[in-house]
Amino acid sequence: MDLLYLIQAAVLGIVEGMTEFLPVSSTGHLIVASDLLRFSDTAGADTFVVAIQAGAIFAVCWYYRSRIAAVLSGLFSDGVQQRLAVNTVTGFLPAAVIGVLAADFLKTYLFNALTVAAALIAGGLIILWVEGRHERLGIKPRVLEMDDMTWRDALLVGIAQCAAMIPGTSRSGATIIGGLCFGLSRKAATEFSFFLSIPTIFGATVYDLWKSRELLVLDNLPGLAVGTAVSFVSALAVVHWLIRFVAGHDFRMFGWYRIAFGGVILLTWATGLVTW
Repeated sequence: MDLLYLIQAAVLGIVEGMTEFLPVSSTGHLIVASDLLRFSDTAGADTFVVAIQAGAIFAVCWYYRSRIAAVLSGLFSDGVQQRLAVNTVTGFLPAAVIGVLAADFLKTYLFNALTVAAALIAGGLIILWVEGRHERLGIKPRVLEMDDMTWRDALLVGIAQCAAMIPGTSRSGATIIGGLCFGLSRKAATEFSFFLSIPTIFGATVYDLWKSRELLVLDNLPGLAVGTAVSFVSALAVVHWLIRFVAGHDFRMFGWYRIAFGGVILLTWATGLVTW
């Protein structure tokens, strides 16, 4: 196995784990990082980028292992656990349907650095607008805890999640900021975003791996293993940090970061410094 390939896999695993649950777009960062590392020319690069998301999902499952166990054990007896299970499935369905129908189109035409840059900037402006509006109008959340959400709340967040199919938008950003717009507290929106990521990313990973199974040759498996393991560790650290961060902060710093990062991509493209 090529040592350079393993190093590239580890770097991309770090990028995936650190950005998957922040409202900054993990897919967008992976596309840019792959281009900079010249990894995007590697056979099966697109499949690799999707596959290592499994590490981030394992991190969420591990962090919430007690709650997941409670949901499974109370699926037929506990109303609170039943509601969370129903809400998670309800929120997952819009992305599942649209993802299957539009996956090939999105990968063919939108998985490039310039689309990422535009989506990063647009998403950053939306975050700043939503946070500014909440502060200016003194908007109070209608739903304080994730367990208080109805299936309608979950469906609205699930519809918002569909916007994240455009690379650079951010699945976490779409669900968390969408949740804020629909009356969820910052804590409720963030925690539900984590739970919603489990079927969404797991489903996308399995679907993409199955479609690209001919690329899963033995030579690529060590790189996938390294990327997934590194993604798990870095994502676990981010989940642990983000839950505490949202208790006392808004998301405006992520909005400014998105605008700056998107601007750098566009500037390097316009000046010819980097050929995206």
